[in-house]
Parts: sequence; C-alpha cells; structure tokens
Amino acid sequence: MSSESKSHLVAIPILLVCALLLFLTGVFFPFFNVTKLWVFHDAVSVFSGIITLFDNGEYFLFGVLTLFTLVFPLVKLGLLTVIWIERNHDLAQVRSLHKWVENVGRWSMLDVFVVAILIVVTKSAALADIKIGIGLYLFTFSVIFTQFASSWIDRLLNKHD
Repeated sequence: MSSESKSHLVAIPILLVCALLLFLTGVFFPFFNVTKLWVFHDAVSVFSGIITLFDNGEYFLFGVLTLFTLVFPLVKLGLLTVIWIERNHDLAQVRSLHKWVENVGRWSMLDVFVVAILIVVTKSAALADIKIGIGLYLFTFSVIFTQFASSWIDRLLNKHD
C-alpha cells in the first residue's frame, strides 16, 4: 500500500468527523448579520432562517431549504461514512452507492444559490447592510471537507480495479 493510500486511510475519517462538526455548528451560528436602517440588528443562521420561514407560513421554502440545507448534507455525510466502513466488503454495491451519493450531492448546493440570491436582493434594497457571519464559513468548510473525503473515497474505490 502506498504512503498516499495510508494517509488517506487516516485523513478520510478525520475529514468526515470534521465536516460533521463544522456542519452542525455552521447551521446554528449566524450565516450573516443584517443591519436595517442603521438601527435594527439581526443575526441569521440557517436554522433560525428555516424556523422563521415555517413560523411565517412559507412552507414550500421551509421544505426546500430544510431538504437541501439540512437533510441532504447529513444524509451525504452518513452515507459516505457507511461507504467508508463497508469499502472492503461488497465493492460493486459500495461503488454504486457512492455514485448515487455524488449525483444527489450536486442538488444539495441549491441552498448556496438561495442564500446568494437572498444576499443580493437584500443588498439591492439599499436598506440593509449584510456582513458575512462565522456560520457561512463553517458551513463552507464542511462542504469542502465533505467533497475532499468523497473524492478520496472515490479514488480509493477505483484503485481496487
């Protein structure tokens, strides 16, 4: 086994754990801080934004953002963990599951698009000042760590050919 493969054997579980911790903290920390009319301040996290949508009766947006922002990333991390644990058993099934995870994972980026639109619309109103919060960075690093782990898992699965 090459030293690169050995380092991935250690790095992948660390990346998955870090991605989960960053995700769980990122959705509760403020994604952005909004100042309206130079007086009113509000810190908006993913979780508080989703709850606000539900409380305001915006059930469609609540459902879409809950699915793409909370459910998909957690399912993807869970399935990557299962794939990692089962990588030496049924290789064909593990590869098939990984391919499915990769295809579904692309849809989970919809939430980033929605947040970007929200920021642009709010800034264009010229009534609010938006500053990026730590939650956005934590969430972004979670996505990056998940992608690294997924691509390294893919490389290791394909080395078995």
